[in-house]
Amino acid sequence: MNIRSQISMVFHLDKCIGCHTCSIACKNIWTDRKGAEYMWWNNVETKPGTGYPTKWEDQDVFKGGWEKNGGSIKPRGNTSKFNALKNITFNPHLPTMDDYYEPWTYRYSDLFDSPEGDDQPTARPVSLVTGENIDLKAGPNWDDDLGGSPDYARQDVNLDKLSAQEQEAMFQLERLTWFYLPRICNHCLNPTCVASCPSAALYKRGEDGVVVLKQDRCRGWRMCVTACPYKKTYYNWATGKSEKCVLCYPRLEAGLAPACFHSCVGRIRYLGVMLYDADKIHAVACSEEKDLVDRQLDIYLDPFDPNVIKEATANGIADSTITAAQQSPVYKFVKQWGLGLPLHPEFRTIPNLFYVPPLLPTMGSVTDGIYDTTTKSFWGGIENSRQPMKYLASLFTAGDTQKVEAALKKLLAVKIHRRMETVGDLPAAEVTSTLQEADIDPRTADEIFHLTALAINEERFVIPPAHREEAMELVEATDDRKGNIGFGFIERPTRGL
Repeated sequence: MNIRSQISMVFHLDKCIGCHTCSIACKNIWTDRKGAEYMWWNNVETKPGTGYPTKWEDQDVFKGGWEKNGGSIKPRGNTSKFNALKNITFNPHLPTMDDYYEPWTYRYSDLFDSPEGDDQPTARPVSLVTGENIDLKAGPNWDDDLGGSPDYARQDVNLDKLSAQEQEAMFQLERLTWFYLPRICNHCLNPTCVASCPSAALYKRGEDGVVVLKQDRCRGWRMCVTACPYKKTYYNWATGKSEKCVLCYPRLEAGLAPACFHSCVGRIRYLGVMLYDADKIHAVACSEEKDLVDRQLDIYLDPFDPNVIKEATANGIADSTITAAQQSPVYKFVKQWGLGLPLHPEFRTIPNLFYVPPLLPTMGSVTDGIYDTTTKSFWGGIENSRQPMKYLASLFTAGDTQKVEAALKKLLAVKIHRRMETVGDLPAAEVTSTLQEADIDPRTADEIFHLTALAINEERFVIPPAHREEAMELVEATDDRKGNIGFGFIERPTRGL
């Protein structure tokens, strides 16, 4: 075994309120400078919807991620380092400005300098790229709360897995539904962006697995932008360099949670260490699509297993990191409880960001002009959810509805169990049968409830202490460098040749 440690994450979608506080925290720290206006290292999308950039999930267009190639895999966009060098000036699969949006500000001087008159002065939007007046047509979450559903929600790539009747049912008034999907870089175990960079500017940090981009090596070829199927690598048009989420590693090294995690209003975010066997990465990535989720979960190891501890120690993993892995909330959600699922595992990057799927309200119906949401019990079963299982499976399990159903059954069982514990107005037989069907016991249900609803910061963010010999950022006050070169940049990026 080649055991390594990886900082991993869980986002509990049942708790996200779509406030975008995480996005603003990240924007204010990392991307509030020239060339980075359109960058949202953290963004919150409304699902169903086309996301940001528009239709990023459609790899027939953007050619991101990996694809099967016999018994192995290759970058879908043919962006391996060798092919990238052969075609280094030809990269036709990049998102355009229209796929993102043209960043803008407002001409606030018009509010203060306008002459006296009968009309109220307004601050017109102007492009941050050209400085010209523009009409606003898009933004980082233009389809927020299904705003503009015919143009955005109905264009969701994941709806292709549903029949025309199922798609139409989702948008009938009595069945209208949406949920929020926060996204950051997944810091994958098999990142296509790293594999595709001709100048080897992208790499995974050995101590925590965070994928970072070395600015002085980047030459702005943008193969990484094409290669990332989640479109979480961006090109800075001012510096000629690519940039991406670095999981606030200067904060991690100081024992602090990343800014988007720390600022999350809904407390949906969890962060912890996972131990994994690096020797299995290739085999996992080459698995058949139906086996991808199971094979990925198998790569993560039990931090309590004496043999795993022995091998991890022999591989240079510190005792403090192993202890953090044993206390990791991510391990509990993903491995012990089976609630955390990866986003689009079919991209074969083995992402380290997992999602607890949303337990959405029961679907209503209209009969003889009367809107009815009556259910047989206090809560309607997951089979009556407003969101089709096929849709959630398209997002999180490469189409396997059984895994989504298993996670949702556990979430519903926890709700019913806690209702019985606190109010006691449900039939005991219903509570027992629900727990049995979900394959959890009352103690496990209480543990899930505690970590979901009552956990304090130290339980949600279990960060191993940094070792000074590994943590270069500990010798500098990174916030002192915040400014036009961005938080955490030691050297000012110079435009590549």
